[in-house]
Amino acid sequence: MGKAFAGARLRRLREERGLSQAAMARLIDLSPSYLNQLEHDARPLTVPVLLRLTEAFGVDVGYFAPPDSARLTAELRDVLGEELAAGRVTPGDLDEVAVRLPAVARLLMDLGRGRSAAVEQLAVLAGERGPAADTLTPHEQVREFFYRRQNYLHELDTAAEELAANIRLRRGEVRTALAERLTTGHGVRIATGSEQLHQYDPRARTLRLSDRLRPGQQAFRMATQLAYLEHDPLLSELAAQDIPEGSTAWSLTRIGLANYFAAALVLPYTAFHAEAESARYDIEHLADHFGVGYETVCHRLSTLQRPRLRGVPFSFVRVDRAGNVSKRQSATAFHFSRTGGTCPLWNVYEAFASPGRVHVQVAAMPDGRRYLWTARAVTRSPGGWGRPGKTFAIGLGCEIRHAGRLVYSAGLDLADEAAATPIGLGCKVCDRPACPQRSAPAIGRPLAVDEHASTFVPYPVHVDSENR
Repeated sequence: MGKAFAGARLRRLREERGLSQAAMARLIDLSPSYLNQLEHDARPLTVPVLLRLTEAFGVDVGYFAPPDSARLTAELRDVLGEELAAGRVTPGDLDEVAVRLPAVARLLMDLGRGRSAAVEQLAVLAGERGPAADTLTPHEQVREFFYRRQNYLHELDTAAEELAANIRLRRGEVRTALAERLTTGHGVRIATGSEQLHQYDPRARTLRLSDRLRPGQQAFRMATQLAYLEHDPLLSELAAQDIPEGSTAWSLTRIGLANYFAAALVLPYTAFHAEAESARYDIEHLADHFGVGYETVCHRLSTLQRPRLRGVPFSFVRVDRAGNVSKRQSATAFHFSRTGGTCPLWNVYEAFASPGRVHVQVAAMPDGRRYLWTARAVTRSPGGWGRPGKTFAIGLGCEIRHAGRLVYSAGLDLADEAAATPIGLGCKVCDRPACPQRSAPAIGRPLAVDEHASTFVPYPVHVDSENR
């Protein structure tokens, strides 16, 4: 074990338990002066002391592990972009807060978002804009719920896998097993002909499915209903951890949790993880092997973060042709900006040009981190001539250090940093002033306006601002 400093987390644990330094020192058989040095990072946290802490306070060793600060730093840069551009804080300041004081970093983000909401409300009162929104919309609150858990919920995932084992769910017989469980275990009748994707009538105990659903989609809807019937209290308990019970966001979170359970039931963790590793995360192979859609596989791959059986940490995103992000989940440091859309150089947009083909891109973020991204367009048709369908681009990405485990890395020089496409969080918060694709000026950076000259850069900034 190398030197590990965990002063902020140690101090927070002590304060949460309402202990003085002297009281905690007695519990773990240390001198108060030694504990004081640990809390101020004057001494590293050793293995013997770590074991005493885990035994005395019942916390996991991971509680003291250094946090992956990249996500928090990116969020802080997004929310505090104007302060960063004005020089009131530096990137180093934000990184230090994210590493040493993650709770303070989250508080700063909440305050920044609250300030943005207040500014928007003032603009409404002044008649400058339309109706103001809350700091986070209900759907954004749901995204934050899963984002904070790195898109993995252990209790729900293991419960789904146990049910899959109990009903002997086998590949090729999924719908039959789920229908049997609904019928014999809960007295639910399965019917077709719904004008919606699905509709459950609790009084008649009938689950009606649309005729247009494919077999895999029918199985998913059945599995979702089983989540409510077998684990309704757990869904409510988990949703209430972050969101007020009875609110719109709470109800949407319950739906998200039920969908999570359904994916974990149809694609049980251990079997899916083993096949994913064996196939080197070949998405199309996994979709064919388990009889589900491309998007379903990508979404499940982004959840493989079970302790001691982790898969590749992925970020998952779904966008439409207009650049609207309708789904985004992340088990990596990749941060999806809430300001100014996404980057037009990202390969998820290239996917629309050739539907059905998987596009591969090595992308570099402004902080220097590189990712391997796969993207493919998928189309959903409601059936019938002249009826408009839906087309989305599905993106799945991982940090470059994991890319060698993916079949999509074949033939790529992953060590060549210059070969990576430079992308950003979104034009308004991007740190690449020389990008010719920029669609909006960066927030807080003064423009260099010259009536007698033009540049290849759409929004040139003053040199002093660029070098700040």
